[in-house]
Amino acid sequence: MSARILAVDDAPENLEILRIRLEAAGYEVVTAEDGEAGLARARETAPDLILLDVMMPKLSGIDVLRILKEDPGLRFVPVILLTARAETRDVVAGLDAGGDDYLAKPYEHAALMARVRAMLRLKALTDTVRRQAEELEAQRAALARSNADLETRIAEQVAEIERIGRLRRFLSPQIADLVAASGSEGTLLETHRREITVVFCDLRGFTAFTDTAAPEDALEVLRAYQSVVGACIVRHEGTLEHFAGDGIMVYFNDPVPCPDHPRRALRMALDLRETLGRLSEAWQRRGYEIGFGIGIATGYATLGQFGFEGRREYGALGSVTNLASRLCDEALPGQILLSQRLQSLTESFAETERLGPLPLKGFNRPMTTFGLIGWLAGAETGAEEGAGERGGEDPA
Repeated sequence: MSARILAVDDAPENLEILRIRLEAAGYEVVTAEDGEAGLARARETAPDLILLDVMMPKLSGIDVLRILKEDPGLRFVPVILLTARAETRDVVAGLDAGGDDYLAKPYEHAALMARVRAMLRLKALTDTVRRQAEELEAQRAALARSNADLETRIAEQVAEIERIGRLRRFLSPQIADLVAASGSEGTLLETHRREITVVFCDLRGFTAFTDTAAPEDALEVLRAYQSVVGACIVRHEGTLEHFAGDGIMVYFNDPVPCPDHPRRALRMALDLRETLGRLSEAWQRRGYEIGFGIGIATGYATLGQFGFEGRREYGALGSVTNLASRLCDEALPGQILLSQRLQSLTESFAETERLGPLPLKGFNRPMTTFGLIGWLAGAETGAEEGAGERGGEDPA
């Protein structure tokens, strides 16, 4: 039986797009044109997931959300907020009202479907927990011994829901699911030292562009850039350390070890160069002088949870992150700069050019640097064939 999704939006064209995309993925779709109609349809159809526009007449999405969370029959239905405004206060208000996730318009199809699948997985787990809790209450008097085992299973499933929710804040979906399934979050997220490959990427000319461009145009460029980079990170199963405006840091080989992390990082960088290159060409046609640069380095770092009570993030500390960042700063538009150690680890399959020592801010001596050209003839093909033989993992 396919999941039932309720889409609420006062723009008919948005509803039609959502309906077509979701039905094409095999879901049953119910629609409503405003907040009041959305509440009525939710009570009539008991959906598995609600996609809720924030800015609507009569009842706003935030007001609808508060009413839903007060309804015993609907409070456990996950809600993804759809908003044309990505301001922090709007996101915070929606999440405080009980929203489970949000998407800023215009949203990418792949991002929409990924969030829909994630929320439906959480809904399935929540339904299982609620069903088992009801069974537990009915059997408590006669099945005291069995109840102990059932309570344990419920506790484990609740912990899994919470673990997935925490991990999805800073890990790619593939890695978050893997860590949650393994039950090893405590061990994997403890402070430790490990060799990682760090990738930094940012835009060239974006600051100058924002000085003269309309805020809407600058936001459109930034959203398109982050959407492309985010999809690439998920595709290559990298760990997103942080993004601040147009600066994005990703690393490989943590929290889940992967022995081929230098190759994975280079593959993602080449993918980024291709996809961002097309995006940059589109910007150029619109008169936007915006490019991008990438810096990559391999080395040891201290990794773990950092922050304070109520707000923690998983991150990496060490000179390798600074080196990747400085290499990114020095990269010309469309250029990928590699550290000397990374080049030595990948010279058997990556074609590079020696650029000579570069003086980098924060380093006492010039650093030998290489530019990534591409794969050596036959290197990538061989890697893909080997991956297929071993269930999808590339050789180191």
